[in-house]
Order: sequence, then structure tokens, then C-alpha cells
Amino acid sequence: MTTQSLDLAAMLCSRLCHDLLSPVGALNNGLELMADEKDPAMRQRCIELLEQSARISANKLKFFRLAFGAAGGFGEHIAVEEPRELIAALVAGDERLSLEWGVNVGSLPKPAVKILLNLAAIGLDALVRGGTLSVHAEQSGNATEIAIRSAGPRIAFDENIGHALTGELPTSELSGRTAPAHMIHLLATQRGGGVQYALGEGSLVLGAVVPSDGGLIG
Repeated sequence: MTTQSLDLAAMLCSRLCHDLLSPVGALNNGLELMADEKDPAMRQRCIELLEQSARISANKLKFFRLAFGAAGGFGEHIAVEEPRELIAALVAGDERLSLEWGVNVGSLPKPAVKILLNLAAIGLDALVRGGTLSVHAEQSGNATEIAIRSAGPRIAFDENIGHALTGELPTSELSGRTAPAHMIHLLATQRGGGVQYALGEGSLVLGAVVPSDGGLIG
């Protein structure tokens, strides 16, 4: 494994820890409150918050297992219900978000699923005031075409993430925030594909073309 690969793996781990810090911290706080709380109604409320935090933590771990990890429990093709359920679980954790699912194929190659999940995560991060995440993918010849659209009252998008998606951000400037975008770029381009994005008023569109054969990442 090269130094760059190790650095990328470390930054992806940093991103994973960052995303899990809030729900896991809420679990810890809830347990501390439970230890001191005597009122039955308040204890019940604490239990509900603990259940919510545990569910969010589990959903994020399942998501990142496939989005970042080797996903050894899956074959070379993955049923689209798997990424749909993972993305839907993240959306369900915020009542301000909604999901439009437009993937009409039965399964997708594992690299395409990893790219789809990571683009969806970027799209969700952009919806800081809520909105709709639209997910589309189709097979075109020997390639998978993916399109993610975020639409909402405010879109927050770091241009460095965009530069990482297109390969324009130097690896020396990568961080935990931009590492997933760089990984998407590698997954697509090492197979002869590509990634692009378009930022507009109230919307962000992320797209990728992923040939079915080519490179070895996955």
C-alpha cells in the first residue's frame, strides 16, 4: 500500500469518526442523564432519545461500511435495494429531508454503488436547511450513469469538494471533508469514467459515469 493510499484511508476514517461523534456522544449524555433521573416520564424520554441515537449510529455505520469499506459480504453486483435502504435511513433521521428514488435497474456493480452512496452523502450534506435528494442511475452500454440532485432553500457546497471530485484538488490539500470526493474521483477515473458537478441557485447536481470494466479498485 502506498503512502497516498494510507493517507486517504486515514482521512476516510477521520470522516467516519466525525460523522459518528454526534450520535455516539448523545448516547453517552443520555446514559449520564438516566443515571441521575428519577422522574418516570423523564426517564422514558431519555430512553426514547437513546433509541434514536443508537438507530442513527447503526444507520451511519451500515452506510459507511458499504460507502467506504471493502463490503466483503457483497458480490460484484449489488441489488439496488441495498443503497436505497441505506440512503433512506439517513434521510429518515431528519424530518426536513425527503428522498426521490429513480433507479430502475435491479442491481449495479459494486464500484458504481460506492460512488452513488458517496455522491448521495455529499448531496445530503449540502441540504443544510432541508430539501429533496433525488437519486438516479441507469445502465448505458457497459457503463453506469449516476445523477444526484439536491434541491432546497439553501445549498452549502464547499468548492474544494468539487475540485476533489474532478481531480483538481492536490492530494497534499485533502482533508477528512474532501477525502470521500477524492475517492469517488479515483473509483471513476481508474475505470475510464469521470465525475462532474454543477452548482446553481437552490440546487446541486452531481454526476458520474462508471464503466463496468477497467480499473481494479472496488
